[in-house]
Amino acid sequence: MSMWKDPLSSKKDAPPAPVIEPSPPPVASAEPVAPTPLTSAPSPASAPTAQSAGRERKESLIALDLTIEGKIEGSGHVRIAGRFKGDVNVQGDLTIEHGAKLSGGVKASKITIAGELEGNIEAAKHVELLASGALTGDVKCGTMTVAAGARMRGQADFGWDGSEKQHDAA
Repeated sequence: MSMWKDPLSSKKDAPPAPVIEPSPPPVASAEPVAPTPLTSAPSPASAPTAQSAGRERKESLIALDLTIEGKIEGSGHVRIAGRFKGDVNVQGDLTIEHGAKLSGGVKASKITIAGELEGNIEAAKHVELLASGALTGDVKCGTMTVAAGARMRGQADFGWDGSEKQHDAA
């Protein structure tokens, strides 16, 4: 007969205790956030609804060090920070960054020019020519904002929605 209890014999009868592992501490990253990747036009199934359009903005970027020649068509937003030669036809917005250059015709909903555009703008709802922007070409748009210091060489037709032709005929 022993004077003490065998610790192994009591553990055989008891259910095993659950093992709880501590969760790893959150890791803070000191790395810079990567730029938004280039995206193509969203498929109809993933296209944002009118309700979520304000929160979700799909944008394609032509980066500062790129020079591209071709044609852009789609329904997303386009931001040009480098150089692009060709026509741009998007249902979204077009932004030409300071120091960027676009040579070609443009059709977009809203166009913001901080860099240089050599080409005509057709069928835009709004064109904004910022102080650092330069536009060489004709403009046809709903509204246009020109900042002091901006440069433009060409013709500008804005504020016409088509209803004036009906008034002239009467």
